[in-house]
Amino acid sequence: MAEEPNAKECGKCGRDLPPAVFARNKRRPDGLQAYCRECVARYGAAHYRRRRTAEGRTAREKVAVPSGHKLCRACGEVKPWSDWHRNATASDGLSTRCKACRAAEGRADHLKRQYGLTETERDLLVASQGGVRCICPAAPPAHVDHSHETGRVRGVLCFSCNAALGQFKDQPEVIRRAAAYVEGNAWKPTLVAPGVYQLPS
Repeated sequence: MAEEPNAKECGKCGRDLPPAVFARNKRRPDGLQAYCRECVARYGAAHYRRRRTAEGRTAREKVAVPSGHKLCRACGEVKPWSDWHRNATASDGLSTRCKACRAAEGRADHLKRQYGLTETERDLLVASQGGVRCICPAAPPAHVDHSHETGRVRGVLCFSCNAALGQFKDQPEVIRRAAAYVEGNAWKPTLVAPGVYQLPS
């Protein structure tokens, strides 16, 4: 047992040590880890690798990174802290994946959640269009277009064309009148009787 007041015995080295040399652990009765920080640093990595190997899983090797940098496990690149989002709950205060990997994952999640497509299926859809836009040649096809009524995916458009269809509420007759208006054919109703107007066909 620990003899001096507030001392705690390390379960690994058996020394009586002050509580400050133990990391916090809310699940234990005293709120501290069973092993001191020194023992965790010395034996923790080896124990982790043995446990992972026994479970038939691979153990990640520790990678040396320069100060002010962090390794992204998703892309395998060492990047400066400015390329990471903050995460107050993480031990180093940074997210587990870099900003670029989180953005790519967010786009993939949006495609799957909104349209039920993977990025590969979206790319195949673009290829089936001949790699070009269905409406305008101004920008690359990057936005999935779908029917707001049925939810069916129709193709991949540029941002402007996709937004325009949404503004026209997918109504072909409105789009045709807009095209006629742009071509110089003014769309005007004809007065056929008091208070009665005939729309152009």
